[in-house]
Amino acid sequence: MPIANAAPATTVADPVHTLYHKITWKLIPFLCFCYLAAYLDRINIGFAKLQMLDQLHFSETAFGLGAGLFFVGYIIFEVPSNLILEKVGAKIWIARIMITWGLLSACTMLVTSTTQFYILRFLLGAAEAGFLPGVLYYLTTWFPTHRRGRIIALFMIGLPLSSVIGGPLSGWIMGHFDNMAGLRGWQWLFLIEAVPSVLLGVWTFWALPNTYQQAKWLSSEEKTLLESELRKDDADGTDSKHSFRDGFFNLKVWMLGGIDFSILLSAYAMGFWMPTFIRNAGITDTFHIGILTALPSVAALLGMLLIGASSDKHRERRWHIIVPFFIGAAAMATSTFFTHNVVATVALFAIASAAIIGAVPVFFSLPATFLKGTAAATGFALACSLANIAGLVSNSLMGVAIDVTGSSAGALWFFAGCLILSSFLVIALPAKLVNR
Repeated sequence: MPIANAAPATTVADPVHTLYHKITWKLIPFLCFCYLAAYLDRINIGFAKLQMLDQLHFSETAFGLGAGLFFVGYIIFEVPSNLILEKVGAKIWIARIMITWGLLSACTMLVTSTTQFYILRFLLGAAEAGFLPGVLYYLTTWFPTHRRGRIIALFMIGLPLSSVIGGPLSGWIMGHFDNMAGLRGWQWLFLIEAVPSVLLGVWTFWALPNTYQQAKWLSSEEKTLLESELRKDDADGTDSKHSFRDGFFNLKVWMLGGIDFSILLSAYAMGFWMPTFIRNAGITDTFHIGILTALPSVAALLGMLLIGASSDKHRERRWHIIVPFFIGAAAMATSTFFTHNVVATVALFAIASAAIIGAVPVFFSLPATFLKGTAAATGFALACSLANIAGLVSNSLMGVAIDVTGSSAGALWFFAGCLILSSFLVIALPAKLVNR
């Protein structure tokens, strides 16, 4: 017979879950906004192109080369920047990165020739170098391997959010500020959208702790628990490497760079050229182009969250990368048959974005499964450096393809083929690395 006045069962909160919930809310929203600002400053050139090419008399090839030169500076300074971050701390170095890239992005409004355009794009890439791999390395010092898929996904939603917010905003700025105070809309675009980066950079210096030991919002008990969780994660890594040499000469890092190269070929084609695709489909108003450009980015945001959560839940990485690659490649290739149909264009690129960009956080959880310390900083930066060659190749190839053939179809089919080929590199990675 049940006892009527028995005390109700109480639920005791899991202290580890509570700890990581607290860390997530303290770090991720702020870092996500920083990434949003970074990517917005990187891709707003795609909207500026709609006006500046005619005013400055740039060809599609010249624009593609200029957009791509950003990645030359990025590649050259990526590894050194990440190594400096490890030495001086995330707070100072990420603040420096954001302030300098914001100022250089604003200076793009002063461009009057292709030479100036090329120089500023190179310098902007050099200034931004180290931000993404630096943050990814920073997060490995807070979160164990099995939590990183979801955490990196939450951080990297800044990427699609930059287009969700930046698309309509860029279109509105270019339409409403055009010829105000003697400046064209594209000039106002660079000036206005650089402001958040500079302000966030200043705030980073005050808001971001270099390590969890320096986090004033963690109690001593929470710091001890976090240290214990991270040590358990280190003990699980049977092939962990720590030195610069371990990171630089690791074949798996170079394989990851090749995979990321294929991802970014497609991602940058969509990020930089989506306004052009939509205009070619028949939409001419810059604000409407901005709204439609945001839709594939909404799909990418959902893809990141769903794929990242599923990967962590099942502790499986390989097929959460391969399957989206095949879906994205098919959607991107199919889009070439519907270049004058705006509904089909937006829908197919939404599918491609959800799949390809959705798999990015899962992919970026891989390097830290076998690299620690300086090797992790080097490995993240090297993989990103190799991959960002794709930025130069993607933009240059798109520009040449449009100038020579009048169509982007050949370039998009090439990018889709690279995604399929990179799937075999994912298969070649050891199972113990991709399923942790």
